[in-house]
Amino acid sequence: MKAIVRRRYGSPEVLRLEEIEKPAPKDDEVLIKVRAASLNAGDKYALRGQPYVARGMLGLWKPKTMRLGSDFAGQVEAVGGNVTQFKPGDAVYGIRTGAFAEYVVKLEQTLAPKPANLSFEEAAAVPVAGITALQGLRDKGGLKPGQTVLVNGASGGVGTFAVQVAKALGAHVTAVCGPRNVGLARSLGADRVMDYSRENFTLGEERYDQIFDNAGTYPLAACRRVLGPEGVLVVVGAPPVGGLLGPAARLLQAVVLSQLGKKNIVTFITAITKQDLLDMTALIEDGQVKPVIDKSYPLAELPEAMRYQEEGHPRGKVVLRVAANDQP
Repeated sequence: MKAIVRRRYGSPEVLRLEEIEKPAPKDDEVLIKVRAASLNAGDKYALRGQPYVARGMLGLWKPKTMRLGSDFAGQVEAVGGNVTQFKPGDAVYGIRTGAFAEYVVKLEQTLAPKPANLSFEEAAAVPVAGITALQGLRDKGGLKPGQTVLVNGASGGVGTFAVQVAKALGAHVTAVCGPRNVGLARSLGADRVMDYSRENFTLGEERYDQIFDNAGTYPLAACRRVLGPEGVLVVVGAPPVGGLLGPAARLLQAVVLSQLGKKNIVTFITAITKQDLLDMTALIEDGQVKPVIDKSYPLAELPEAMRYQEEGHPRGKVVLRVAANDQP
């Protein structure tokens, strides 16, 4: 099968489309023909081996794994002997390391049926970004109907989901984005949209029950100032700074500040579960959430897609077409 591989850390130029061995499913696994995959911020960090402190997990001098990618959507091609929930031909989606390839294998209990009203490309855009928004708002931030939430970085992959998920949870949503994305944020259901080039929410008088910080563009202390008495600051994103810790420095700062004062700061690592995928599916099939796709590239053009992801400030998600003739 064809797959994207890399044998060293570096820029997108180190990526190669190569022929590798096609996997075979074990008894409790499903073999999936990947129809589409999508890019996430984590792919950039894994590609470059940054921040350097993460190389303890990624591989000190060279990557432990040659493969990249996580989000995928596709069709079941074969199942292991103990698999009962899926059969060949079923449309599925989920997360698997090495998703930038023609095939992946996945445990049955961590795989979910693809939302019926999405194409494969749209479904591939959902898992990491959608569930990050869901877990941050609902589980870590405890967002309740009628509460107020501000989404900082409302036009990117996670941010576009966060605006929609917050509305689905019954919140009053303020979206912060750049001037070219004001219309997009409104179309996603935001009750109020702030253009950050004209307005700084940390200097305003409004107080929020939750700030979902997906951009990391304001000091944490400034964000805390505009939280309500029981407000929660959920830190998801960080600016792409260099150094040993890189963007992890902001997350470390958030952990330290969360121990000081009465106002809560929450950081977390997204942990994808089947139930969360099913919850996202329900929101999507109910019409409350729809992925936003900026650009789509064929698998062989992953280096160009990665460059665009890094430099282009995508509106929503960047996806890869892995198999031809993508149909819902």
